[in-house]
Amino acid sequence: MINSAVIIGLTAYSGAVLVLAIDVGQPLRAWFTFWYPNVHSMLTEVTFCITCYLIVLAIEYVPIVLKNRKLKEVPSFLVFEFHLHKLIYVLAGVGTLLSFFHQGSLGGLYGVLRGRPFAFREGLAIWPSTFFLFILSAAAVGPSFVLLTTWMVEKVSKKRLVRPQVLQLLGRISGLLLGVYVLAKTVDTLVWINRTSPEAGFPAAGFYGWRPFGTWILLAEIVLFGLVPAVILLAPKLRQRRGWLVSAAALACCGITLNRFVQTVQTLALPTLPFDKFLSYTPSWQEVGTFVMVVAYAVLVYSFSFRYCNVFPEERELMRTAPPAPPREEEKELVLTGSY
Repeated sequence: MINSAVIIGLTAYSGAVLVLAIDVGQPLRAWFTFWYPNVHSMLTEVTFCITCYLIVLAIEYVPIVLKNRKLKEVPSFLVFEFHLHKLIYVLAGVGTLLSFFHQGSLGGLYGVLRGRPFAFREGLAIWPSTFFLFILSAAAVGPSFVLLTTWMVEKVSKKRLVRPQVLQLLGRISGLLLGVYVLAKTVDTLVWINRTSPEAGFPAAGFYGWRPFGTWILLAEIVLFGLVPAVILLAPKLRQRRGWLVSAAALACCGITLNRFVQTVQTLALPTLPFDKFLSYTPSWQEVGTFVMVVAYAVLVYSFSFRYCNVFPEERELMRTAPPAPPREEEKELVLTGSY
């Protein structure tokens, strides 16, 4: 599962860096972010953290590549892999720290927008509450996303890749963190509704009067895609059933997607001044193509890694211990007629 998470992280972060370079408007000047950084911008910290974490993920991906059966025949590669494994714990710690800060800065970016009362939050120490909510939500849904992708790979490859106990453990970890996040998100929302928004001169109900952003989107984010999957993942009997486990993981992933959509799109779409208009936006074909390109790139990298590297070491052992597949309908008919 760690191998799978490293591959997913590598494709996601490298794709994010590529999209950011294109999103600048002049990709050839994307390096300006590093050479002329705005030290007062949270996006500068995000850029540096993402880039550094991408380097860490690339180093962590090297041992996976070296597990290729052809590369294993080279003695020097085996020695290099052995010494590189000694640094994995250090790299994992550095990567976690970088990931924490860039997720927090992304959330803190919206929390300090005083001109956008829908997203503005009061501070905890020197950070707004969204700083911590983004970190907690990312950590809570990460195990669910790895669980969901592994289940999808098992369905596509028609193989057992990990033990059921591993998926259940990931679900339990995700459920615990998701429960904490839902509690923190609920408290944050109540404080914003009753104190932060009224003090800024905006009744909270006014932000949900614009279609399609009604109160339903708030309930869906917290209850349907937050509380419900947390309860399912924390219930041992439901967690042991593959259907419930995968469904809860999918709900959690939908919840984090909806949260990022609300923080970004709804925040920028809602008018904040009397003469402002409600903003709508339709992505161009270039933007849609860029998104599809990143998804296709991630699928290709994961597919090649799964095909040529030993991503799931227990795959062969699980295939040997797996129960025999039930006979197909035509085989049953041949057995019954005695002509099998």
